[in-house]
Amino acid sequence: MSCPEGCFAPYAGWLDRIVSNTTEISEINDPAELRELLGEVGVRAATKERTELHAWDRAWIANSPFVVVSTSDEHGNCDASPKGDPAGFVKVLDDTTVAVPERPGNRRGDGYFNILRNPHVGLLFLVPGRGETLRVNGRARLIREAPYFDDMIVRGHRPILAMEVAIDTIYFHCAKAMLRSSLWQPQDWPEPSLPGPARIVKDIQADITESVADLERHYSPENYRKKLYQD
Repeated sequence: MSCPEGCFAPYAGWLDRIVSNTTEISEINDPAELRELLGEVGVRAATKERTELHAWDRAWIANSPFVVVSTSDEHGNCDASPKGDPAGFVKVLDDTTVAVPERPGNRRGDGYFNILRNPHVGLLFLVPGRGETLRVNGRARLIREAPYFDDMIVRGHRPILAMEVAIDTIYFHCAKAMLRSSLWQPQDWPEPSLPGPARIVKDIQADITESVADLERHYSPENYRKKLYQD
């Protein structure tokens, strides 16, 4: 018996998965193989690393309201933590040192406990609307108090601690990732399909006893704005 036109259409996705699951996985384990696959590094990329802040690095940091801090413990377990404040909140202490203030948060401190075990950190500075990012790699230490804390006061609140980073390497990263993602292009953003944080937390964390309505009040921007610089 012949199949009417389109009779397999409902199974198209299932058939595609069967075909994809039979594709052999080829893992890369050899540095030479990886280099051959990636190709040779261009001169601009190969020579862009620096060890001291340039005037343009300082200007970028002064215009950045957001930085991602990457850490790992002594076993290689990683953490990436976003930090945000008014632009210029990261203080340049000298040509090879910056300080990132800490504000009240969820008190987990995963990245900070990592630093106590392994001081190597990576920073990624973003400037809204700009495709490039500034990357800093270095060694961190945690500071409980310092004279420059007075320069980090926001809305009358001093930071509870600061992370000082001694710079090993610093360089600008090109805009390709931002262009591919359309991160700063609202007209290209996907239609909203995700629930708010209250629904997500309620569904994921079985030990949460609050109702969704209570969680929505807790996670509301209005409530969070009241506690941005307070415990």
